[in-house]
Amino acid sequence: MPKKENLKKGESTRLAIEDAAMQLFLEQGYHATSMRQIKDRAGLALGGIYNHFASKDEIFEAIIIDQHPYKRILPLILAVEGDTAEEFFENAFRIVIDELGKQPEFINLMFVELVEFKGKHGAVMLREIAPKVLPVFEKLVKTMKGLRYKNPAVVMRSFFGAIISYFVTEMIISNSMLSNLLPKNTTDIYIDVFLNGILKEPA
Repeated sequence: MPKKENLKKGESTRLAIEDAAMQLFLEQGYHATSMRQIKDRAGLALGGIYNHFASKDEIFEAIIIDQHPYKRILPLILAVEGDTAEEFFENAFRIVIDELGKQPEFINLMFVELVEFKGKHGAVMLREIAPKVLPVFEKLVKTMKGLRYKNPAVVMRSFFGAIISYFVTEMIISNSMLSNLLPKNTTDIYIDVFLNGILKEPA
């Protein structure tokens, strides 16, 4: 996303509305947030909000797309090195975890999307993101050996599914007694399970 000082006035106002709304959505949830609260937090008149967004849902949808970290993560994935599929996924997994860890508010926003909207905006998000991300996985299945599945959509879903489940389980267990039972190299083990499963190979 461009720096705020480089944005035109209309773009800057739109971003200010998104920022204000996102803060409120994270603090109190989508349904508990009103357009009046958003305009107060953004420091704008209500008409100023409606000049850019027709509804609260439209604001939320814009946030999901505009604030998505894929714009920062995608170039990093494209630069990932690895002579094998296993090395590529190990490196890519760590990069994505590290980058998403720097933007915890987006993870929390996705929970708002899942809980309050049942994933309603997921199709809109994928329509924006998939054309940019899927080619990475298409290239991967064509050039790297060792993959059990050659469908790029399956590989992409599995990869990002593992990322999401990593963060979900991390949030759940971080303050529980279960966290004391896990080894220190939990991330390494999680990546290994993603790549190789939990079952031993038949003798």
